Amino acid sequence: MRFVIVGAGRVGLRTARALEDSGHEVVLIERDPTKVDRAKAEGHEVIEGDASDEQVLLSADLAEADALGALTGDLSTNFVACMVAKHHGCRTVLRIDEEYREDIYRKYASDVDEVIYPERLGAIVAKNALLGGNIRAVADIAQNLQLVELTVTPESPMRGYTLSELELPADTELLAFGKQGDPLSIPDEDVSMEVGDTLAILADFEKLDDVRQIVVGEAVAAKGGA
Repeated sequence: MRFVIVGAGRVGLRTARALEDSGHEVVLIERDPTKVDRAKAEGHEVIEGDASDEQVLLSADLAEADALGALTGDLSTNFVACMVAKHHGCRTVLRIDEEYREDIYRKYASDVDEVIYPERLGAIVAKNALLGGNIRAVADIAQNLQLVELTVTPESPMRGYTLSELELPADTELLAFGKQGDPLSIPDEDVSMEVGDTLAILADFEKLDDVRQIVVGEAVAAKGGA
């Protein structure tokens, strides 16, 4: 596949490396000469220019690209690049760095295929490391909503009960369920929850602790130690 990445900064370069490591073709667009030189030194194909200029974007041969990732730190540049790319049939991914606010998401989300927040994604990775293996944050759906995957443990108060008997707090919803080792699928109310089974639950941030206690139980890693 062919991808156009707008911005050769930290996020853009890491994305380009990941795509190229997977065998894809990538061209970067960057206006900062220093970043252009660094990207070229790494062996990337780079177009030097302002991605808010349609002619610069067209020089990346958008008609042949599968997707464009607008990953600069400038929201205006990112949005313009996405609009031009969308006109040429590309999938569009828009980076937003401003502190998350629901109105920002609503303003841009309908015009592009996906909005990403690199800093928030990094926070999710850190959160997963802190939470441990029995609960995994998947995505921040909105300012107050989190999609999480939880694994049933021997300490789970719901172990052995069916999904129809699962009583979750208000503002939470079971979206998918998977038996140990199986992929997630639409929940079957008659299936029982056993150790190793996985539940995907959409929950209000304030209810995450309650959800974890219900599904995972009170198992907590020992503190300290020597």
